[in-house]
Amino acid sequence: MKGRQDADAVDRSGLRLCLLKQQAQAGDITLLFGDESEALTHPYLAHAWAKRGCDLRVEAPGQSKKRAMIGALDCAARKLIVNTSATKRSGDFITLLGRLDAIYGPCPGRPDKPVVFVLDNGPIHTSKASRAALAARDWLTIEWLPKYAPELNDIERSWRDLKRHFLAHQTFTDIDHLDRAIHQAIADMNHERQSPMCTNLRIAA
Repeated sequence: MKGRQDADAVDRSGLRLCLLKQQAQAGDITLLFGDESEALTHPYLAHAWAKRGCDLRVEAPGQSKKRAMIGALDCAARKLIVNTSATKRSGDFITLLGRLDAIYGPCPGRPDKPVVFVLDNGPIHTSKASRAALAARDWLTIEWLPKYAPELNDIERSWRDLKRHFLAHQTFTDIDHLDRAIHQAIADMNHERQSPMCTNLRIAA
């Protein structure tokens, strides 16, 4: 991945994101990081303790099925907003934009704060339909990441934490079971991150 990067573009983008994060922490802007991931009905295996000499076994019967997750991370609020879907297509991304309209778009009584949405150049974001949907939202400023630089997208750490700490070592009976578990896990993770006194230190990002 590193060998395919434009190092100068990555450095410039990194500096730009640092400034945007400072503005978000100061309350001057809302900074969102967007991307997609997926979860499986078969267990995600992470580090775990087991008794010496014993193997940790997690049942995984049948064929694994997956659920797409299309999300946005509110950087300052430390809140993950996710729609689940059977696919990761432009229409699914546009559905997420509709949800962002309701949360951050212009609304009577809502502070008129600039909103910056950080996105990579994946086809789900750059398709003709997605470009048109983004352009129609003049309240939303897009900050495009350079190619092959997932390390600059803060939502990647949220996906990692969600799978490693909230969905790991579980087998889900079907897609509906998985879907419910994803949304409950996101609610639990957001609650932990926003608690004033975090007694559970497993979430670092």
